[in-house]
Amino acid sequence: MTERSTSTTRSTRRRLLAVGATALVAAIALTGCSSGGSDALSKQYGSGTTQNYISGDGAVTEVAQDKRTDTVDFDAKTMDGDDVTAKSLRGRVVVLNFWYASCPPCRAEAKYLNEVHAKYTDDQVQFIGVNVRDQKATAEAFERTFKVDYPTVLDADSGTMQLALSGQIAPNAVPATIVLDKQGRVAARVLGAVDSTSILDTLVSDELTGSGKAS
Repeated sequence: MTERSTSTTRSTRRRLLAVGATALVAAIALTGCSSGGSDALSKQYGSGTTQNYISGDGAVTEVAQDKRTDTVDFDAKTMDGDDVTAKSLRGRVVVLNFWYASCPPCRAEAKYLNEVHAKYTDDQVQFIGVNVRDQKATAEAFERTFKVDYPTVLDADSGTMQLALSGQIAPNAVPATIVLDKQGRVAARVLGAVDSTSILDTLVSDELTGSGKAS
């Protein structure tokens, strides 16, 4: 654990929701995964107006260690043209943040994601943004404005990153943040905006130290 008070830890823990094996079924998968293909998958995020996002309530779901089964596998390219694969990230805690530029909660949470990312720069943690709607110029403008310096995958056309999580704990809201453990399995999801550093900090720290949620 990183340094934090007992009271903060207890308060944070009360906000974290346990999840059973039933939470891993395809009932919470993204719309269009089974029949609509990647085009339908990306279109679910709407027509581009500033309020047309699928809002979560910031609820946190943790997956108990003995309920983590399949690894998440993906092979994509960042906006800078670098390859990023699940296999190459094994041994690291991976934070996947699903966003797009005209989503108000995505703007609001950017500073908190940046703070947690900066804290773990020297640790075995990899943040990856997953833009579900925009093209490169729009995504780059957002990153300049909000000083995002971790890599982003443009997922609107292919749906690669979204499909990789379907059937497990899917990012079926925007924004959504998913934490993968060092084995590449889903450890936790924040559905909706990250509204402080404390929850995400705790989730990442617990996976780094191997003290993530037990049964």
